[in-house]
Amino acid sequence: MLFRRSHVLPAAVCLAPLLFLCQPSFSQDNRIVVNAGQTMNRIPSTIYGTCIEDVNHEIYGGFYAQQLFGESFEEPSSGANYKDWNKYTGYWAAETAYSDGGLTLIPGRGTKRYIGKIDIGVEPDDHARLVYGPLTISNGTVSFELRMPEPDGASAGVLLRVSNAGTGENSLRGYGVSLSRNGRQLLLTKHNNNYTLLAQGAVAVNPAAWNRIRVRLEGTLIQVFLGEAKQPLISYEDKQAPYLTGKIGLTTARTAVAFRQVQLTDGSKTVSLPLVNEPYQQVSDHWDMIRDDDVRAAFALSQENAYNGVTAQKITFSGGKGRAGIANRGLNRWGIALQKGQRLNGAVWLRTESGLVNVTVALEDLSGTKTYASHTISLEEKDWTKFDFPLTANAADSIARFVLYISEKGRIAVDQVSLFPTGEQLFKGLPLRADIGNAIVGEQISFIRYAGSMVNAAGYRFKEMIGPRDQRPPYTGHWNKYATNGFGIEEFLQFCEAAHLPAAFAINIEETAQDVSDMVEYLNGDVSTTWGKKRADNGHPAPYNVKYIEIGNEEALFRGDNKEDYEHYIERFNALYTAIHSKDPGIKLIQAAWWRPESKHVETVFKALNGKADYWDFHPWADGKDAGLDIDKELTRMQELFRKWDPHTSMKCVIFEENGALHNMQRALGHATTLNAVRKHGDFLLTSCPANALQPYHQNDNGWDQGQIFFTPTTVWGMPPYYAQRMAALNHLPLRVKETVTGALNVTATISEQKDTLVLHIVNTADQAATTVLELSNFGNRNNRMDTWTLAAPLAAENLPEAPGQVNVQQSAIKLSAAPGIQYTFPAFSYTILRLTKKTRK
Repeated sequence: MLFRRSHVLPAAVCLAPLLFLCQPSFSQDNRIVVNAGQTMNRIPSTIYGTCIEDVNHEIYGGFYAQQLFGESFEEPSSGANYKDWNKYTGYWAAETAYSDGGLTLIPGRGTKRYIGKIDIGVEPDDHARLVYGPLTISNGTVSFELRMPEPDGASAGVLLRVSNAGTGENSLRGYGVSLSRNGRQLLLTKHNNNYTLLAQGAVAVNPAAWNRIRVRLEGTLIQVFLGEAKQPLISYEDKQAPYLTGKIGLTTARTAVAFRQVQLTDGSKTVSLPLVNEPYQQVSDHWDMIRDDDVRAAFALSQENAYNGVTAQKITFSGGKGRAGIANRGLNRWGIALQKGQRLNGAVWLRTESGLVNVTVALEDLSGTKTYASHTISLEEKDWTKFDFPLTANAADSIARFVLYISEKGRIAVDQVSLFPTGEQLFKGLPLRADIGNAIVGEQISFIRYAGSMVNAAGYRFKEMIGPRDQRPPYTGHWNKYATNGFGIEEFLQFCEAAHLPAAFAINIEETAQDVSDMVEYLNGDVSTTWGKKRADNGHPAPYNVKYIEIGNEEALFRGDNKEDYEHYIERFNALYTAIHSKDPGIKLIQAAWWRPESKHVETVFKALNGKADYWDFHPWADGKDAGLDIDKELTRMQELFRKWDPHTSMKCVIFEENGALHNMQRALGHATTLNAVRKHGDFLLTSCPANALQPYHQNDNGWDQGQIFFTPTTVWGMPPYYAQRMAALNHLPLRVKETVTGALNVTATISEQKDTLVLHIVNTADQAATTVLELSNFGNRNNRMDTWTLAAPLAAENLPEAPGQVNVQQSAIKLSAAPGIQYTFPAFSYTILRLTKKTRK
């Protein structure tokens, strides 16, 4: 499904003509017997959930429509030359304070977050890379020096003839030449969104010292030299679909590395590729410096008298002709998408330290040679002053930039800059991308949760998320060290209100009881209350009518089966339970202690919170195509333990995160089998929410590569799990009936309240089609038409922006014979829904 910026396209549906089935040849190996008269359990309509949080830029840089990334200038200046080098994660910084032109990356520096003992990468710079934009190379010699100052990691080196670079391991096409961290191997690799070792050569060097490597490219021949050696250590001719042109890049595989002296020699001409800026050019890391050649200017980050947060950007123009300023290209510099005639509204806080100066804000192309819109601010205020400005683009550009500059002598300070689209580009007038919001609604979900590890950050506090967005303090986030509070719990609830979606959110367990009491009054209280009035003053007079709140997220996970952590969680839950119910006893609470059924501490938690917590949050792994089988077993175990610990308990379960590292057809089957498991457990489950709801294309900066909806600045599209969820939700019926299956198909059968519509959910996780006989009882007088929805593709299949509907639902209608049995063939690796109805009585 492809969603453009201004509207949503319906899911691609192929409605085939009515087909006639001959009398089937009954198979004894595969059989589905459905007794439509035997009801097994009710199925809540809320089971079709999704989980959204600010991980991998789902929110900041994504759904939150703020076009600028690094709005508060909190990120320090790294000194890296991001004007020429495009960054794909990693905190790159000038080596030894800019002095020798080198650039260093140390995995985890400035970005590391402790996630816990899970089998998935979490460092955003494990596979960091830089790609040099100004040059495209075919032949020549690339030389560079590198050193690896720390003992850990795998390798680091140079990338050659690179194209289609993105964020994440092996997210590129091209070649790599790297030195192993132990100093014993030079490696030549090839990448097509994967990794192939082409050749290697033995060396014996000190990896902590500077080592010079040269790579000669001549058509299909690649030669690698160490130091000034005349004979190559590697000489390889690529005869299998070689890459003959592309960019130069730098990369690391989990090792700290420093680079310097990166050069390209082509014939007699040698070009140096500058890695760092000059020392006096300190620009916050998500911004780029603008300075014309004839201009004398300085840039500094000041931690004195910032408007919001800790840091403000200073720009000093001391002489010359031209301009000096800063540019922002949005999330990780992927560009700001403009449409001709589109209006954006911006705001900036400014002050002058030199008297009157004119400040220009503008939209430009990437090179700065085309101006699409501009506005001049006459600045004479010495105290922080907010300036609002409109910018209406006179042309379209998918990778534009925002700039702020001065063209005359003066010194200014800049802080808290915003730029938002307007009109149809916003979801129902909220500060949210309309195309993403429409895609979420288009998935037909019936529940949404806003939470995850982001709530575990010490600075994640509700009271910091309300009021004017440009006055909400930035904080040290779990996934993003420099996180914004521009989108918080209130913005989430406003979206859910506008989209008519039941919702839950989580809070940090270290919130004070008083603050949480005030939060509930703010969200659900009448305007006559102190905090209800604050909500009204902030623009929302009506209460939000919050019904579900989760206390924490994955608590007692990070240190293993730790008694103190479980006991601390009980203590904090009880305190916040009392605070919440003192203001609204109708709110249902979800407890987030990590589910370890074999642990005696889990039983302790259950008994302590039984009667207070309405639900226990369970986070299963759902990447496997048969994930639902294990989840079914675990849910059965959970129910049995609950009843063992208290036969009369009312505590139930929510799956607020189906987790994994995939977003392909395999993950879609995993979710479909999970939904079948959830249906079998009826109202013991409130919802099942796959994570993550969203993912920016090529910007995923850790191992949670599991977005259901992908997006770029211009487009939004669904991945296979999106379609599995959508077709299931569209065919929801409230009652599960008895199904008996012979063979390996994963099946549930559901029926309407009036018993006139029957829907079967069938998942074939095998690599071959399965021809099956379907037998129905207690569903007489049926129509001779059966509607089908099928999602089928190879396990690794996913949707790409150039082919967003490649894996999609195919819908058809089949005309049935009057015979009692129905024969149907379920494709390999497929999720199929069959829908039958009874004839209408006249």
